[in-house]
Amino acid sequence: MFSRSGYQALPLGDFDRFQQSSIGLYGAQKGCFSFGSKQDPLGPAGNSTDSSQGWLSWICHGIITSLVFLLMVVTFPISGWFALKIVPAYERMIIFRLGRIRAPQGPGVVLLLPFIDHWQRVDLRTRAFNVPPCKLTSKDGAVISMGADVQFRVWDPVLSVMMVKDLIAATRMTAQNAMTKTLAKKSLREIQVEKLRIGEQLLLEINDMTKSWGLEVDRVELSMEAVLQPPRENLVGALAPVPPVPRLEGLDGTIQQLAAHFFSNTLALAGSGTGSPEAADSVEMGNKVKPPTVPLLASTSSTWRKPSADELLSAVEPVLSEALVGQVGASYQVNITLPSGTRSTYFIDLSSGSGRAGRGVPEGSPDVILEVAEKDLQDLFLGDLRPLSAYMSGRLQVKGDLHLALKLEELVTAMKQHR
Repeated sequence: MFSRSGYQALPLGDFDRFQQSSIGLYGAQKGCFSFGSKQDPLGPAGNSTDSSQGWLSWICHGIITSLVFLLMVVTFPISGWFALKIVPAYERMIIFRLGRIRAPQGPGVVLLLPFIDHWQRVDLRTRAFNVPPCKLTSKDGAVISMGADVQFRVWDPVLSVMMVKDLIAATRMTAQNAMTKTLAKKSLREIQVEKLRIGEQLLLEINDMTKSWGLEVDRVELSMEAVLQPPRENLVGALAPVPPVPRLEGLDGTIQQLAAHFFSNTLALAGSGTGSPEAADSVEMGNKVKPPTVPLLASTSSTWRKPSADELLSAVEPVLSEALVGQVGASYQVNITLPSGTRSTYFIDLSSGSGRAGRGVPEGSPDVILEVAEKDLQDLFLGDLRPLSAYMSGRLQVKGDLHLALKLEELVTAMKQHR
């Protein structure tokens, strides 16, 4: 194949010589390609012409660079404002000088030559984006709405600039395609039960496709929005979704599955029985004993309702502990917008002792200030909405360290276990 195209494979060691080679797009990849000399269709004459043009290009490049540098030195008091750039530790600067890429610059002070340098900053910090929910068909015919949250970072700033134009858009499309192909091979029950393992599998597949872009995906978290259509198999089979159990809608998915499994077995026994009073009594006794009482979801009427902000606060206080403080180690101020349009302020202090929670602002300056609507706060604490998903969709406003804000998931997990 290479004899026809005029290319030949380079050894793996060529990866380390990217900065000294030409600016071909594949110069920084292992096992990449470059023009060969033996199979060149132009022959020796063409090689000598290319060589002379290369020397001429470098001579012109050096002359222009020297003249611009001399001009900058002469006008330095003024040109210094434009030629000196400060690059922080979490960024690198990619410079194209007369079209030729240079080694990544930074951190510190970087010198740019006016008129001939074009530059671009690359952020090396961990960033996140969400894959919008899309309709997928599982192996058993179920139609689901599935999205994902993806965290990534740039490990090679040169490749991230040279290989793709829009890094986030390309990675989002790659993640969506990988998610569609993987979930199409799984049944609905496998998707619900093995969500973490599927996320790890997607992580490896996405990294295989994006490593040549200088990008590494750190985390993939799947989020199922809804089951739009049940599986094609009969509804009482192992793969059919079980109807929701009253008063258990806010529990964790695993607990819901266990409770639903219990009730499905109980209903099956009731349907297969002869309708005797003893069978009815046994089913009634099981229904009275098994369903756990959930303080968060309690309601004075038969209609289920979500807890208010004050009820959520009262549910937070029992789970505060020194272990939770050790896991989080931050204080939060939560500004809640009520349906009436008014705003209530609460605080959750998990920075010292056993933690505290209450109305008002915390003592001292909070580490993170959160702004959220009451409905979204209910979804967060009931487990229907992930903190990262809420932040990416704009339903949760964060002022402060995003990493500390995402640690609130530890509090939500503790509340689920306390129920």
